[in-house]
Amino acid sequence: MPAIFLNCGVSDVTVNPVNDEVSMSQLYLVVDDIEGWEHQLQGQAVISFETYLTEHPVKGEKKTRIINLCNTDQYLSKGYYCSLLAEARGHKVMPPINTLTDLSSQQLTLVMASEVLEEIDTDELVQTDDGYRLRVYFGRTEYPQLKILARRLFERFPCPILEAVLMHAGDGWQVRSIRAVAYAELETDEMPVFVDALERFTKSLWRKPRSSKSARWDMAILVNPEEQLPPSDKSAIKRMTRAAEKIGFAVEIIGPQDYARLNEFDALFLRETTAIDHHTYRFARKAEIEGLVVIDDPTSILRCCNKVFLQDAFTYSGVPTPKTRIVSSSNDVALDELEAAFEYPIVLKIPNSAFSVGVMKAEDRESLRQKLSELLKKSALILAQEYLYTEYDWRIGVLNNRPLFACRYFMAKGHWQIYKHGEGRVGSGGWETLPTYEVPKAVLDAAMKSARIIGDGLYGIDIKQQGNKVYVIEVNDNPSLEHGVEDEFIGDELYMQIMAEFARRLENRGR
Repeated sequence: MPAIFLNCGVSDVTVNPVNDEVSMSQLYLVVDDIEGWEHQLQGQAVISFETYLTEHPVKGEKKTRIINLCNTDQYLSKGYYCSLLAEARGHKVMPPINTLTDLSSQQLTLVMASEVLEEIDTDELVQTDDGYRLRVYFGRTEYPQLKILARRLFERFPCPILEAVLMHAGDGWQVRSIRAVAYAELETDEMPVFVDALERFTKSLWRKPRSSKSARWDMAILVNPEEQLPPSDKSAIKRMTRAAEKIGFAVEIIGPQDYARLNEFDALFLRETTAIDHHTYRFARKAEIEGLVVIDDPTSILRCCNKVFLQDAFTYSGVPTPKTRIVSSSNDVALDELEAAFEYPIVLKIPNSAFSVGVMKAEDRESLRQKLSELLKKSALILAQEYLYTEYDWRIGVLNNRPLFACRYFMAKGHWQIYKHGEGRVGSGGWETLPTYEVPKAVLDAAMKSARIIGDGLYGIDIKQQGNKVYVIEVNDNPSLEHGVEDEFIGDELYMQIMAEFARRLENRGR
């Protein structure tokens, strides 16, 4: 079986900077046996597991990072305890304990690794009887055809050294095994590649200095520059950053490529449109597992991203909503039932739609059949709702079950929705931002009741009002926060309240 050794330092990834006052001695490389360490790495502290066990944490030492190079193959081994103790001591460690737990279950691990492999173009891999054994170091490869695979494996299983075995079967390449590799297992000819990768990785941790003012916590704000309709514009992101710094955070803007780095932070603020089968949910879930304060949390994302859940929960709890039916077929029986329940037009929605994408209006039976059939190709269940026209929708922002902002979003010109998609462009209507105390009581009460069903995160509740009647349309996790729109009334205080909530949650955790 041929071996491919991948040099995987992360010099091409932006890494969290640290304070000027923090010396490189705050990064410790922990090995099983210090006598087996032969390399000279400038500024790095290499210690044995026994030393880490008995002499750390050091009193008065600031933030500490641990790279665990011990053998982690066995449950309750020294390597396992190294990561476990690091997390108990508040140290940032690679690999984290949840990664070791994942790797201990080969069935789960192979499913996760296979999902990564499915995203990779493997046409350049040459088929052999024995397959390939890949050694992956820290997430970057000098082999162009395997660069993405190495990085994705590192993101999914953040370990200093990974070994994956690939085999070609009748239907393509498969991952047959994947495991963490200890430093002591490396052969002599692997050492130069390993040392180079290690140096690249550790140097990147101190690439650019932070301001001289010491921050109490580290916050990551996830954004995606490629997103067409991001929940926050650049100006809002700048204001969030300034607000967080005033509260006591050091802030870094991260992107989808930074999944493996989450354990460097204390808090994660998602500012990219969320979805379940998407990296945003994986970021939120990993952050939660790593003990970060994350807004919005994965449970909120799960609940808000599926309108079937929302409709069922609202009905059970007595939240006022438009008349709704859940549809699984476009046959004549289903159409007859819809026509008996609704007058035309009928609104059809994919359960995980956002920004008006996947929402259609059927004007007659043929239109209903055609659009329902189209949507059912994308989802097994579709929501059918009565059509309620209003000039605007209320959007009530709620944070930790308290009103944060209130807006009226007006329908796009000549359209029945706030957003109008077509011809490569997205149009939207205007808005009006109001103080929350001017919101009609029925609207505010419905917003607060629906938010409590979801959790205690940051939500945007969409409500239609017709006279004295109100109807909750949906609850959005990760709501829009744009400069000059949602912050128009209270200005930067909007961002200060959000960051203060992050700080409150960290304080309550004793961090």
